[in-house]
Amino acid sequence: MATPMTADQWLAALRAEGVTNIVEMPGWRTHNRGQRGDGWGDVHATMVHHTAGEGSGLADYCYRGNADLPGPVCHDFLARTGRLYLVGNGRANHAGMVARNAFDAVLNERTEHPAPGPDELDGNARSYGLEVENSGAADRPWPAVQYDTAVRVQAARCRFHGWSANSVWAHKEATRRKPLDPRIPMDTFRADVAERLRHPASWSPGDTVPTPKPTPEEEPVMPLPDSLAQRVALAVLSYRNKKADAASKKAGRRIPDVYGYIVQTFATVTTLAADVKKILALLQKEK
Repeated sequence: MATPMTADQWLAALRAEGVTNIVEMPGWRTHNRGQRGDGWGDVHATMVHHTAGEGSGLADYCYRGNADLPGPVCHDFLARTGRLYLVGNGRANHAGMVARNAFDAVLNERTEHPAPGPDELDGNARSYGLEVENSGAADRPWPAVQYDTAVRVQAARCRFHGWSANSVWAHKEATRRKPLDPRIPMDTFRADVAERLRHPASWSPGDTVPTPKPTPEEEPVMPLPDSLAQRVALAVLSYRNKKADAASKKAGRRIPDVYGYIVQTFATVTTLAADVKKILALLQKEK
């Protein structure tokens, strides 16, 4: 568990993470729900929501809320354009009651997030909340700029507190009341947050250039002087095996040079192979 970030710390963390398209809603630094419920803090979780609707008035709604759910209803609202609205600082009405087993998973930074049990804990006291503008429809993806900003926002929270990406959770993972909030695959989202956390805050996808593997150095070939090369070639071609020459002469064959010796050897081996084949055939008949 950690002491919640101050407004100045949050702004600095966002900018360091590359989030610069920011709108500060009036009075956001002190806009919160006070000490209702279990109050605010310590914290150890940062939650992702979708708004389940889209439109130009959503930033204002997230700030003010309504009669049934007074604002702020999140800490930050992320528009489809990638613009981030800072809505509140302190307790916000975003998570409501959450399951103990779900919170234990993020508190202990487990890689697996179990199906939520019954609601037992005040999630608003323990978790930051990011609302992302999206209708929630299955065929309504998040624009790339919006998704990238959401990853940066959650990485900024985690980096500041020294948390891993497993401290990021979704509303659907925290309670049975919100089974589709949001629709994105959270394991993939957490993996993208984890990738950011492996780099400096200023990193952007595509910045990393793989270090090329060094090419093994080949031993240089030392060229021979023409005269020496000619002498070597001549020595090979004119090589004589006296015993082989004598045997050839006795058999009535002459081996004039290396090439002739190779030709004769090939002929001999071919003849022997044919003889072996005949012998094997005779042995087969004997059986």
